[in-house]
Amino acid sequence: MEANVDLIELFICEELCHSDDCLHVIDGALERGTRLNHVARNVFERLAYGDRLEGILAVACPHRWELGEIRLPDQPLVVVLEGVEKPGNLGAVVRTMDGAGASALVIADGIIDAYNPNAIRASQGTLFSLPVCPATTAAALDWLRANQLQICAARVDAEQHYDTCDFTQPTAIVLGNEAHGLTDAWNAEDIHGVGIPMHGSGDSLNVAATAAVMLYEAMRQRK
Repeated sequence: MEANVDLIELFICEELCHSDDCLHVIDGALERGTRLNHVARNVFERLAYGDRLEGILAVACPHRWELGEIRLPDQPLVVVLEGVEKPGNLGAVVRTMDGAGASALVIADGIIDAYNPNAIRASQGTLFSLPVCPATTAAALDWLRANQLQICAARVDAEQHYDTCDFTQPTAIVLGNEAHGLTDAWNAEDIHGVGIPMHGSGDSLNVAATAAVMLYEAMRQRK
């Protein structure tokens, strides 16, 4: 509701819905003219995704972004996820983006729906608070270049370490598939390959952990 997402209808179980937060949501939905449906506990338990017993469930229609709609600030910090397969990773990246003040997420050659329930849950709802846009890798690259963003691609074979990158300028951080990393499309001359030092037996971090390291380094530099 705070992100102005369209609420179509609410399902409410009065037996479970007693908190002030729950009542606040119902009042807000009534003000918007959202249809309310009162259901018994056994019906609510079948409707809810997973073991969710807060007593209120919403059917919502989030905005479906296109690249041309995104309006970037003067000093944007964009994240591109290419071919990421796990909704939990996508949601965790978005939660970190929200904390680090990132501007937009582009899902390049996406395999999953950004609004998968596990992605929403892992994002703690922050997924509704910033532009999340699907695109092909080619279209994402064209858009980044058209907006004159420095492109920093996370690669395990990169010679440059993330903390030597100048994140104070308009930047896109690009992260790849959990198993295979980024495709060769991100090997162009105008793209900076950036790596995170690994001193153990593994060659890389989880994609969400990589995003956290690089985004918070960008925030540190910008402060």
